[in-house]
Amino acid sequence: MYHTYKNGFIEVVCGPMFAGKTEELIRRIKRLEYAKQSVLVFKPKIDTRYVVNEIVSHNLSKKPSIIIENSAEILNYVTDETDAVVIDEVQFFDLGVVEIAEGLADRGIRVIVGGLDRNFRGEPFGPMPDLLARAEFVTKLTAICVKSGLPATRTQRIIDGKPANYSDPLILVGANESYEPRSRHYHEVPGKPKKD
Repeated sequence: MYHTYKNGFIEVVCGPMFAGKTEELIRRIKRLEYAKQSVLVFKPKIDTRYVVNEIVSHNLSKKPSIIIENSAEILNYVTDETDAVVIDEVQFFDLGVVEIAEGLADRGIRVIVGGLDRNFRGEPFGPMPDLLARAEFVTKLTAICVKSGLPATRTQRIIDGKPANYSDPLILVGANESYEPRSRHYHEVPGKPKKD
């Protein structure tokens, strides 16, 4: 008796800013394309850092992408020929992206998502906790802490040369802030509520 194996699973690539998440997504896309797989690449409309209709890594590697406002739009593009769906900056999507990823994987589609696992406060970001819990494969990348040289797992937001306050908005699109990778002991969030 022959067994029929379905592909379909969820992969998460996560870590702080400057860890190479988008670069890793692009590497996986290239491998899928080399294997003649049909790949759809999505990114949120909110991500306007480099080029609107491409995912772009910090070292300027790029791949064409479909811009969407909410996760439900993904289903408008998926066909029976789709082998893989790649979603960059998944932390910016609504929680519906979790069920969409599950549904696509159940249909035999490989789902690869990339994004920040923590916000600038150091807390789990958007749909990432649920995606991490449901994924078959997780790749957690680190950057290099600009203060200590140690592995950085957090993203430090800097506003006017100082660490952003806990009460600052989670997402500041187009604001004049910058980000740095930081290790646990060099990550600063003034105003963060103390744990009992």
